Amino acid sequence: MLNNRQLFLSHIAQTSDMPMMIEVERAKGVYLFDSQGKKYIDLISGISVSSLGHCYPKVVDAVKQQAERYLHTMVYGEYLLAPQIELATLLANQLPDQLNSVYFVNSGAEATEGAMKLAKRFTGRTEFISCYNAYHGSTQGAMSLMSDTFFTQNYRPLLPDINHIEFNKPAHLNRITKRTAAVIVEPVKAESGVTLPKNDYLKKLRARCTETGTLLIFDEIQVGYGRTGTLFAFEQYDVIPDILLLAKGMGGGMPIGAFVANKEVLSVFMDNPFLGHITTFGGHPVTCAAALATLKELIEQPFISQVKAKEQLFHQLLKHPSILEIRSAGFLMAMQLRDFDQVKAVISDCTANGLITDWFLFNDSCLRIAPPLIISDQEIRDACQILLNALNKYP
Repeated sequence: MLNNRQLFLSHIAQTSDMPMMIEVERAKGVYLFDSQGKKYIDLISGISVSSLGHCYPKVVDAVKQQAERYLHTMVYGEYLLAPQIELATLLANQLPDQLNSVYFVNSGAEATEGAMKLAKRFTGRTEFISCYNAYHGSTQGAMSLMSDTFFTQNYRPLLPDINHIEFNKPAHLNRITKRTAAVIVEPVKAESGVTLPKNDYLKKLRARCTETGTLLIFDEIQVGYGRTGTLFAFEQYDVIPDILLLAKGMGGGMPIGAFVANKEVLSVFMDNPFLGHITTFGGHPVTCAAALATLKELIEQPFISQVKAKEQLFHQLLKHPSILEIRSAGFLMAMQLRDFDQVKAVISDCTANGLITDWFLFNDSCLRIAPPLIISDQEIRDACQILLNALNKYP
């Protein structure tokens, strides 16, 4: 009889030739447990998803309670579903007044796709501008925003009229013109290995978009929901987008995303044509219940306010000749090493010793550190010791 490893390789579609192959039996807090009972510190939160850790009790309870009431009932936007309504209302209450209308989807990539359609419909324009070495999803439209041809060359033709600018380079802002429908950026660039905005770059970007009538889309799919030390990263830069993209940490481990804009902007989906954007499972009541519980906990508990101090603890502990630099925005951190060979060796050693870390799509010489917000000081010390031990073996 085939075991789960063999069945996985036989029937689960593979996306690389080196899957991690950890057979997860259960998960709790910052830990995963495999089928042999081995414990792993999840230092990447399932790629910035499990902000409250795994199986957070109030999120699990919300899922159970909603599953007992009703599951799917009707396609998006037709019925009054309390989890959707309560979540949208609480979310809007945390945002600037102009971001008051929420469209729920299933994932970050779908949020990107919906926002791109919205920008084209609202502005009547076709050009999109994104940043070099940025990632906004892997579906056709979202992938079209990628500058790196390694991931896109075998899927062309993609969407036309996509251009790029260098993040933190004001001289490139003149590429934004009155034919640009939207500029889409992460307030903190994640997959380049954590690049923070400098010298009021986001304010300059906002001014140029306003000048040209271009919609500014902030992708907070990875950097939102407390990861950078505030509920939304853009709060730290005194800049408000026209459209905000959310997902990953939003659902407490359940699949959900959203794009948020002003009601006037989102109302264009109501006519010419009506049903301008539709989804069957977007805003699913169970995922909305999980997301509502997650947001309530992030607002009511001190997890986000503790991020900056815990970020500094990582910096204090991670001292090693092999660490060239640590770039961070709260709990999104990039440990700069020599090259990918060293990164790969350290990742492998950490996994063998009960710690999960990873690299970045557009910077494979960095280790990713993005723990659950609930991680304790002692768990940070334990994680850092495993990292330092690996670096001692592979200097």
